[in-house]
Amino acid sequence: MTTHSQPVHEIRAVRHDVTRLSGDDLYLFNEGSHLRLYDKLGAHPMVVEGEAGTCFGVWAPNARQVSVIGDFNRWDQSSHPLCPRGPSGIWEGFIPGLGAGTVYKYHIVSNFHGYRVDKADPFGFRHEVPPHTASIVWPLDYEWGDQAWMQQRYRHNAHERPISIYEVHLGSWMRVPEEGNRWLTYRELAPRLAEYVTRMGYTHVELLPVMEHPFYGSWGYQTTGYFAPTARYGTPQDFMYLIDYLHQHGIGVILDWVPSHFPADEHGLAFFDGTHLYEHADPRKGYHPDWNSYIFNYGRHEVRSFLLSSALFWLDRYHADGLRVDAVASMLYLDYSRRPGEWIPNAYGGNENLEAIAFLRRFNEEVYRAHPDVQTYAEESTAWPMVSRPTYVGGLGFGMKWDMGWMHDTLRYLSLDPIYRKYHQNDLTFRLLYAFHENFVLPLSHDEVVHGKGSLLGKMPGDAWQRFANLRALFGYMFAQPGKKLLFQGADLAQVAEWSHEQSVEWHLLELPAHEGIQRLVADLNRLYREQPALHELDHHPDGFQWVDCNDADHSVVALLRKARSCPDVILAVANFTPVPRTGYRFGVPRGGWWRELLNTDAREYGGSGWGNLGGVRAEPQPWHGLPCSLCLTLPPLSVIFFKAE
Repeated sequence: MTTHSQPVHEIRAVRHDVTRLSGDDLYLFNEGSHLRLYDKLGAHPMVVEGEAGTCFGVWAPNARQVSVIGDFNRWDQSSHPLCPRGPSGIWEGFIPGLGAGTVYKYHIVSNFHGYRVDKADPFGFRHEVPPHTASIVWPLDYEWGDQAWMQQRYRHNAHERPISIYEVHLGSWMRVPEEGNRWLTYRELAPRLAEYVTRMGYTHVELLPVMEHPFYGSWGYQTTGYFAPTARYGTPQDFMYLIDYLHQHGIGVILDWVPSHFPADEHGLAFFDGTHLYEHADPRKGYHPDWNSYIFNYGRHEVRSFLLSSALFWLDRYHADGLRVDAVASMLYLDYSRRPGEWIPNAYGGNENLEAIAFLRRFNEEVYRAHPDVQTYAEESTAWPMVSRPTYVGGLGFGMKWDMGWMHDTLRYLSLDPIYRKYHQNDLTFRLLYAFHENFVLPLSHDEVVHGKGSLLGKMPGDAWQRFANLRALFGYMFAQPGKKLLFQGADLAQVAEWSHEQSVEWHLLELPAHEGIQRLVADLNRLYREQPALHELDHHPDGFQWVDCNDADHSVVALLRKARSCPDVILAVANFTPVPRTGYRFGVPRGGWWRELLNTDAREYGGSGWGNLGGVRAEPQPWHGLPCSLCLTLPPLSVIFFKAE
């Protein structure tokens, strides 16, 4: 356990004449419009009249007494009481002699039922390493070195730029088996992760929630510390160093953020002051049956201030380049995962959560107002309209949305034996009916390789060669489709085992040619995606896409064109989802001349059979597929090939 550096007898009584809160702060907090509460509440070392100490502030409106307890006062529940600040519900006080490193909690005596509890600081910047649960007084001083990145960040996050995301769980990305299979610290991760992401050609990393969480097996999605990176891997400054290092190597950082629910752990937000303060009291609105957790009361002004401040905190203080909001669908629908009678309709009788909708719109408005050069991402799995459209036209205001439909349809299709795929061509083509209704990210995320689902490689049918070929075709088709890209750790080397948060990525598999070939393919796909404007500039606009042939179900073949805005580039992508090579296959193209073969997932260097078109094909003046010219191609088995008009 971390301890403070001051002997007990030097800690004097609480001063109640010191405050960090102005009248405007209190007004905005109670109104639901305070966006920087982390500067006011929590524990802040400061000097008052030449005397160093720490100012504490916590919201507990239904408490009869709140005191600060810790090592410094031998966890005495009565020696350091805080004072209420008018009717705001906030308790505050300055304790001289306390500084950085002090371990503390709030002891709360409720006005109701004689309830007493010790709580971690909801605004704590650092907490003890779990399973310990106390907070630690900690400053956030850090000398950033990412000024060049921050000045140009808007370019890296723009919709017309390539965005290829590497999704990472820090505790299981890379471990040290020689030292008890321990995980790496933030500072150990920085050079290793930056080198790998750079070598593989990803533009961003997305971190599964790093916010403090008591249960490691929740992967961070059961958050208790909304203002603290988990202490498992180091200090707040260590986490800043990781982001800073990635930025200095040209890599963006997206953080998963979970405003949809929080765990019931006693030291956390649940039943905070003896009442359902952060959550709804009625379990039909306040309890989540899927995750045994509580749902925020988005209609309570102070809860909105808390959550909005948390979102902006990671952008303000940690230089995050985006927030991916988890489980948006569970926020939008009052009947999410509930049977009839287990939910309460809204004021109009519908199942829409009007308070959550208003909160999400406000969240996006405030994020983009403060940081117009970042992006917000919605994990939203339903057909809710305009998730990634501006709020002023009725949208939720997100920058982008995960295309869960594409993920489900494509994995379902590729899990079939090729002999049956001709009956399921719609799984390949359906998304293009809605592909430009939102700004989509195509995700092959952690959710697809856990809970008995197996690895991506394990989903593929056939013998060993066919499984790898199918996986190569999946990645090729993903990069041919309009939309930004996301791959979870291990996918890009064809991990065999299902993901386990207790084990490292199976790096040893790279000693095998088939796995090394998959990794080389993903790196080349990332390079192609970044270098070719036609593959990324119009990811979110229908002008950048055209079917050439999507109806050849009998042969499980599709062909499409991708186009750029800034130049006349045109790229043809052709997929053959059967293990049968096909020769003399003709496809229409919009112009004559030489069409160079940019990438072939069946190339020998990727572990393929080596079928191809000898580097390219010259277009013939023979109209086909409604286009003025055509190419006569060889289609390798279980492959995707890319051609560019020279």
